[in-house]
Amino acid sequence: MKKASSPQLLVEFGEESLRTEPIRDFQTNPNFPESESVLVLVLMPTEEAYALPLVVKVVDNWAFGQQTVTGQANIDFLQPYFCDPWAQDYVHPKLPRLSEKKHQAFLGYLSRKFWFKSSKAEDEYEHEVDWWSKLFWATDEHKSLKYKYKDYHTLKVYDCELEAVPAFQGLQDFCQTFKLYQEQPKLDSPVVGEFKGLFRIYPFPEDPEAPKPPLQFLAWPEREDFPQPCPVRVYVVRATNPPPQDYRGLCDPYVILKLGKTELGSRDMYQPNTLDPVFGTMFELTCNIPLEKDLEIQLYDFDLFSPDDKIGTTVIDLENRLLSGFGAHCGLSKSYCQSGPFRWRDQMPPSYLLERYAKRKELPPPLFSPDEDAVFYNGKKFKLQSFGEQHRTVAESTDTGLWNLLRTEGKVQMWVDIFPKKLGPPGPPVNINPRKPKRYELRCVIWKTANVDLVDDNFSREKTSDIYIKGWLYGLEKDMQKTDIHYHSLTGEANFNWRFIFTMDYLAAERVCVQSQKDYIWSLDATSMKFPARLIIQVWDNDIFSPDDFLGVLELDLSDMPLPARHAKQCSIRMMDTDPKWPYFLQYKHFSLFKKKTVTGWWPCQVLDGGKWRLSGKVKMSLEILSEKEALIKPAGRGQSEPNQYPTLHPPLRPHTSFMWLRSPVQHFCSVFWKRYRFKLIAFVVISIIALMLFNFIYSAPHYLAMSWIKPQLQLYPPIKIFNIITSLNTSNASSSILPTQDPNLKPTIDHEWKLHPGPTNHLSNIFPELPAPED
Repeated sequence: MKKASSPQLLVEFGEESLRTEPIRDFQTNPNFPESESVLVLVLMPTEEAYALPLVVKVVDNWAFGQQTVTGQANIDFLQPYFCDPWAQDYVHPKLPRLSEKKHQAFLGYLSRKFWFKSSKAEDEYEHEVDWWSKLFWATDEHKSLKYKYKDYHTLKVYDCELEAVPAFQGLQDFCQTFKLYQEQPKLDSPVVGEFKGLFRIYPFPEDPEAPKPPLQFLAWPEREDFPQPCPVRVYVVRATNPPPQDYRGLCDPYVILKLGKTELGSRDMYQPNTLDPVFGTMFELTCNIPLEKDLEIQLYDFDLFSPDDKIGTTVIDLENRLLSGFGAHCGLSKSYCQSGPFRWRDQMPPSYLLERYAKRKELPPPLFSPDEDAVFYNGKKFKLQSFGEQHRTVAESTDTGLWNLLRTEGKVQMWVDIFPKKLGPPGPPVNINPRKPKRYELRCVIWKTANVDLVDDNFSREKTSDIYIKGWLYGLEKDMQKTDIHYHSLTGEANFNWRFIFTMDYLAAERVCVQSQKDYIWSLDATSMKFPARLIIQVWDNDIFSPDDFLGVLELDLSDMPLPARHAKQCSIRMMDTDPKWPYFLQYKHFSLFKKKTVTGWWPCQVLDGGKWRLSGKVKMSLEILSEKEALIKPAGRGQSEPNQYPTLHPPLRPHTSFMWLRSPVQHFCSVFWKRYRFKLIAFVVISIIALMLFNFIYSAPHYLAMSWIKPQLQLYPPIKIFNIITSLNTSNASSSILPTQDPNLKPTIDHEWKLHPGPTNHLSNIFPELPAPED
């Protein structure tokens, strides 16, 4: 009620009413000068359901006695306010009283004597736990590192705001909040203010001499205790399932805090391209309660060109959290640590909390015995040894140690710590900054292989393989590296002396690698992806004219990998069994390379054969993990390139058959070609011979057919003498003109008579068809 000047409370019940004293300095202290008032006796029906409503009005007093009703609240249901004043188990609502500093200092000394003090420095928890580990332990998220003391550091996460937890009574166990309206409240009536108070209705004896019931409210603290200046720490952890705000179904959320006139947060701190933003931000501010009590948390979506969209908002009443008897103003852990990531941050030490809790339960105060290192509380004696030598839990005070973790479904996950200044300075803040990965360099030296499967045949029908190795980190396949080729291995052994170097950003607390990359070229922000830190080694057989043959794979989780075997004979596939059935003493030990730093030995390669994994080879490697700074101090090159150091890798000594390609490339080519395609070559030669014979037959057939048609038998007889035939002609030069090619060395045969070949065929007519046939 910002416009009120001097308000007072008017309570009406039927015809009876009661007025409080007006608040003279409302703008500086809105509390009433008297903390308790008793309403006059009223007559109510026996049935509580028929009782009249209770009307609460706020009347503002102006100059010259003018009064106006600025707001009112109607309490129609009075059942929650009925009580039995004589009940034995009734606990009076009361405020936590502010204690003297001397008393706190004395009990603080005893608490340092009895309660746990962490012996580890904060930087020693790098690879073990942090505050996010506590959150993941409570929500069963991720696979956090195993920590044997996590039960001492666990916290409670609620799936709703603390005000909605039934056990906390809406954090109004001491003071209830009533909304004030200008008139009879309706669905759309505006709220003009709030009234904080509490009512109790109980029967009063009719006999005036009968003992009167005791008062139901203890005395409030002195008026000068309020308003209280309080440092406030707001821890915004993350948001869950905010509604999408862009066409990709994602949003770019950021947080804005408002408390009174103070506004914190920046739109530059938005989380890009996500529906599960992790803020991990702590806002610290100072306020005067109850003048500044409403903490407003707003969630916006970042837009580059258009105005930012408002995703949602929530309001937390800091006054209710401070006044509540459930201790909702500061969360307490189960252990008292003075160092490390779980340091105690409350203003009051555990010993004082234990004493305050005993007072609330009307128990005798605890007695500390420094000589015996023991505490006598509630009729029991607790010795220091019963809590262990390293961790001492806070006995019986965990009921009030509540983590104020607000998790509105689909909104924001957070909690608030409030520290009244009169109790002294608060403890150190909790570091909830998002986990950031650390840059590491993995150096993998491939020394040799053994017992690798042989898949090829050579000239002598022996099995061989041309072995080489590929390696990469899971999720970083673009940085795949491979060794040179060991040719013609006859025993499955291959020598490489080859170095792989991989760079990764590793998040030790979650055992994952983080990679940030832009989804598109025009994207403004990169999207982060997480994947396990896993090294993948594959063994292959090199082929020239066909795809390479896969021979086996080895996958090693760098944060939980089996110890290697010292010798190849000791290496077996049982080392890679994730669910071993062997007794514990026969199981292979596992370790984290990030802690051990370097290791050398043999690991098995396996291949899926017939639905089962079998051993297909063994690889000897050296694995070394270095931080970015260590890698700069000890540079090394990939393969066998410079700088070839740490260690120096020399060319491997390989058998003579391995250098066949260099010494006789033609012979090696023919060998490779023959062993791969010998059946195809034989078939090609046979087909070629048949095709050649067929072609020769087709080519020669016309010539032979022509000769059969011409009948060349005449060429087998001697030459024919035709002088008599020619001289019978009238032309003297006919013989010379007809037979110009007659050999001069030929002599005529006079001694022999001409004998014509018997038969109907006239060969002369066939040769000279124009000449007449000879006469007898």
